[in-house]
Amino acid sequence: MKRLLVVILVLAAGWSGYWFMAKTGAQSDYESWFTARRAEGWQAEYAALTVNGFPNRVDTTFDKPVLADPGTGWAWEAPWFQILALSYRPNHIITIWPETQKITIPGTSYQVDSAEMQASIVMGTGKKHPLERSNLVASAMAVEGPLGTTTLQAVQLGAHRLEGALQDYRIAINADGLTPPLPGGVVLRTGGQLPRHLDALRADVRVKFDRPWDLSALENSRPQPREIRLKLAEAKWGELELALAGKLSVDERGRPTGNLTLKARNWRDILEILRQLGWLPENWIGTLESGLGIAAQLSGNSQTLDLPLDFRDGQMSLGPIPLGSAPIIKLR
Repeated sequence: MKRLLVVILVLAAGWSGYWFMAKTGAQSDYESWFTARRAEGWQAEYAALTVNGFPNRVDTTFDKPVLADPGTGWAWEAPWFQILALSYRPNHIITIWPETQKITIPGTSYQVDSAEMQASIVMGTGKKHPLERSNLVASAMAVEGPLGTTTLQAVQLGAHRLEGALQDYRIAINADGLTPPLPGGVVLRTGGQLPRHLDALRADVRVKFDRPWDLSALENSRPQPREIRLKLAEAKWGELELALAGKLSVDERGRPTGNLTLKARNWRDILEILRQLGWLPENWIGTLESGLGIAAQLSGNSQTLDLPLDFRDGQMSLGPIPLGSAPIIKLR
């Protein structure tokens, strides 16, 4: 009995020592990371850093963290942020966000309020800890920006690196109860009113980047997409439906080449909503509606479109209708 007690005490002391080293290592790594960002010109601050979780967890809490990268214009701040990990599985972490946070992208700031926003992240064992898979969930989210407030009942975002590939990822997005900031009095040409929430908004896409996602993506620059295979992206809003699928290649300047197939039901109402939101210039509406009306008639259904959306030489066109310059696909 005495020998068993001695063994237990030795094991407990050994595990306590291991946990203390894990705690000290985690705290040192985070402090060094913030110091390195400040040396690069970032604003990288926190009011306090604490590590708890004995005996099986290494849970780190940042009080009032602020990160701002002047090179890209991105910034983030929150009242607190947590990174949780099992002491014996340090490459699998859980991140937890507070109910409110502020995110700034170049020129625009957003207030994000959410309930139970957290992510599970599994990283590889390489020097830069490449991302293997991640899953983010949140509920009761509200994003307030210059155009108003967008709300969601729930959102799920999943990404995982494809087997045998270093920089190919499959990304899936699903948003429930999305309510965009529509202006009052939106009138549908087909009559009736839009439901308050979208019925569905989801996407399934495979993206090949120019390098893997790892710590350097936050420290230096973001990996850039070079090939996009859109299995399906669709939105359903009452009687309105929009779907996209296809493949694009993206050059080093961010210019896409390829084509997507666009399908739209009750497309005139979709145009009207885009016009009322200010997302389409007024001088485009007449040309678009005339050209798309002819294309829809040729397909045999005047309310439904099934057309290629082509990207070539920095330009894009929908069927026979030129739409002007294609968007630049670059992650800042």
